[in-house]
Amino acid sequence: MNTQNLDLGYLAYPDADTPLPGVVLIHDVWGLGEHPRDLARRLAAEGFAVLAVDLYRRFEGVDIDDVGAWIRELDDPQVLEDLRMAARALEAHPSVAGGPVGLIGFCMGGMYVVLGACLCAEFSAAVPFYGLLSHQHGMLHAEQGLDPALKPHEPLAVASELGCPLLGFFGAEDAMVPVDDVRALEASFAGTQHASEIVVVEGAGHAFMNDTRPDAYREASAREAWTRMVAFLGETLSAAAD
Repeated sequence: MNTQNLDLGYLAYPDADTPLPGVVLIHDVWGLGEHPRDLARRLAAEGFAVLAVDLYRRFEGVDIDDVGAWIRELDDPQVLEDLRMAARALEAHPSVAGGPVGLIGFCMGGMYVVLGACLCAEFSAAVPFYGLLSHQHGMLHAEQGLDPALKPHEPLAVASELGCPLLGFFGAEDAMVPVDDVRALEASFAGTQHASEIVVVEGAGHAFMNDTRPDAYREASAREAWTRMVAFLGETLSAAAD
């Protein structure tokens, strides 16, 4: 296993004689800590070159008291540009050698996967895990409205612009992402030219993939979702490379 700390984040990839499919991984609200780095290494062990992008690298310090307020103040256009930069960096890396790049992310990162899959042409496959979807209610809602410069696009509102195949996972018991929002996302994706599948995982809530959180982690569901994600990325990125 090869790992590197880059300006953009953390890169992990296995030794290989031929180019690997690339994947940009987006961390959750807590940043590029050890857990997303571990996920990057796990996915690299499956045969991918994975760049876990650091969305907070420009910040001198990160002190999150209110998760919703923090996310509402993030600069979405800058995040999307960071994702484009990460995709281009992977394409240029010898391990990928110009091949296709996918996008995955968790929680806040899942939200940015939806936005990236719809607004960034650089990605050939996308897998969001329990991303926030609406500005109208929940964690992203603000009574005074959101700053349109920071939050110009609601994830649900751009879903009809899906630009690549997508496989999404959401917990049926997720208090942060209502199932009605998930079904609305599914319906919008269904009207696009790209294949999509939304999986609502019964018995799971938010962060069910996170094995560092015993309160949230659902081992069987996480293993099944991981297996499906790996197969989807392998097949979709392989097809994009042909």
